[in-house]
Amino acid sequence: MAAQNPSEYIGHHLTFFTKPVGEGAFWSLNVDTLIVSILLGFVGLGFFWWIAKGATAGIPGKKQAFVELVFGFIDDQVKGIFHGDRHKFVAPLAFTVFVWVVLMNSMDFLPVDIIAWFTHFVPGADHGFRIVPTADVNTTFALALSVWFLMIFYAIKVKGLGGFIHELFCAPFGSNPFLWPLNFVFNVVEYVSKPLSHSLRLFGNMYAGEIIFLLLWMMATAGIVWAGVAIALGWVWAMFHILIVLLQAYIFMMLTVVYIQMSHEGH
Repeated sequence: MAAQNPSEYIGHHLTFFTKPVGEGAFWSLNVDTLIVSILLGFVGLGFFWWIAKGATAGIPGKKQAFVELVFGFIDDQVKGIFHGDRHKFVAPLAFTVFVWVVLMNSMDFLPVDIIAWFTHFVPGADHGFRIVPTADVNTTFALALSVWFLMIFYAIKVKGLGGFIHELFCAPFGSNPFLWPLNFVFNVVEYVSKPLSHSLRLFGNMYAGEIIFLLLWMMATAGIVWAGVAIALGWVWAMFHILIVLLQAYIFMMLTVVYIQMSHEGH
């Protein structure tokens, strides 16, 4: 690291472990993002299994009480938006999204140079390996698209295919045929903007946090005094970043709930 200038150092740590899909293919995969996301998905599933295995109907232990507290909070948030039995699917979905996004965001706390030392031994990963999946716009956009497809699914399920198409052309400005093009363009813009805003908000915050950590680690190489300053600022930023990690996961979860709820309503 000491032999690199700031641009080279930051550029190296912001380089994905990318593999093209086939020779001369249009597609390419960020292997690091896929590996870390899948591993953390299994970690989340293992966490759910661990809690469920030790759950009791009597006095809960500390871990069970903590999870029940978190899930109860999320369930109350969903109940405030959904009424009746419709929240029974959305609340577990929201809890799953929250846990997975928190796990992916939390990778930002791992020291990048130590991680780079380990990933250097992965064949082909010596040019770069990104450890924070949510700092990759492909991850956040994939999550947002999953929510978008659920939104479309529920809109058609609740309103019927005919009702969904009718709403596209006849809402919100009325069913006059002259207004159909305007209604359609308005609804298309609304549907396109949702996954964009949903994904870019999470990506932007995590990407910015990653950059700040890299700048602080680079400062630590400038000398003993600057190393002390960098460590102090690193701890301060890490404490603040805990709030960002949790807050961004909460916002992403709540937007998931709100977008699915909006699909149940008409204009």
